[in-house]
Amino acid sequence: MEQILIVEDDRELNQGLCKALKADNRQLISCPDLKSARLQLLCGSVTLVLLDINLPDGSGLDFLREIKKDYPEIPVVLLTANDTDMDIVDGLENGADDYITKPFSLSVLRARVNTQLRKRKAVHQNTIFQIDHFRFDFHEMVFLVGSEKVELSKTEQKLLHLLIENRGRTLSRSDLVDRIWTDGAEYVDENALSVTIKRLRDKLGAQEYIKTVYGIGYSWVKKDE
Repeated sequence: MEQILIVEDDRELNQGLCKALKADNRQLISCPDLKSARLQLLCGSVTLVLLDINLPDGSGLDFLREIKKDYPEIPVVLLTANDTDMDIVDGLENGADDYITKPFSLSVLRARVNTQLRKRKAVHQNTIFQIDHFRFDFHEMVFLVGSEKVELSKTEQKLLHLLIENRGRTLSRSDLVDRIWTDGAEYVDENALSVTIKRLRDKLGAQEYIKTVYGIGYSWVKKDE
């Protein structure tokens, strides 16, 4: 279910926004200030934030920066009376995904909010892979073998993502090393990739899926999906 957090201190406008954005499979949560909005965000599951800048207990821009630091995947639409070019540029450069100035059309607002939700859904869907009894969600970092959750290190996640995105293709050892160990290290033990491959196979029970192409590299075998 989509969950939209509306942070607006004008009670009448807040109610109007809730009415305009009401839809099936969508929960609307209204907050009149930053304090209540921060508490709500900690509860999790927020899909999008509709945020006023001028709030009774602080600036919405400060909250925007907090959201983008801790929850970069959550789109934030600023809704404000601050309508100069400088205001708009400031909001967008601080991480806002869209900027709507008051007064505004509720139908336009609804369309722009729906656009952000579609973008987020598309990004999320592109990070989920269901293959046989495996389910890999790289957005939420949840990796399932059947119903069992498997914990993967960051390096193992990078390796798995590359293999899954290129399943059916052989990736060379040198290409994998270059794309996984991207911290600028001048030297990576050539055995590091072999060790990571073995750990990933063992954790997932994917010996029949992660194939060694001797003298070249590795591939995730592409079966009928």
